[in-house]
Amino acid sequence: MNIDRVVLAFAGTVVLVSVALAHFVSPWWLLLTLFVGANLLQSSFTGFCPLAMILRKLGVRAGCAFPR
Repeated sequence: MNIDRVVLAFAGTVVLVSVALAHFVSPWWLLLTLFVGANLLQSSFTGFCPLAMILRKLGVRAGCAFPR
């Protein structure tokens, strides 16, 4: 897997978990979904993604969206 796919998989997982937590625990968990969505939106414009930077340092192969 490259960085792009890991970032998308991680974001999708966090969104699904936060929606489940909002349903079963508290609606305040939807703020996490909002944060992930906002981070994806800003990274599409700026190319800055903290997770991509961490994955790059861990040696994950670069992709098209987050090149080296």
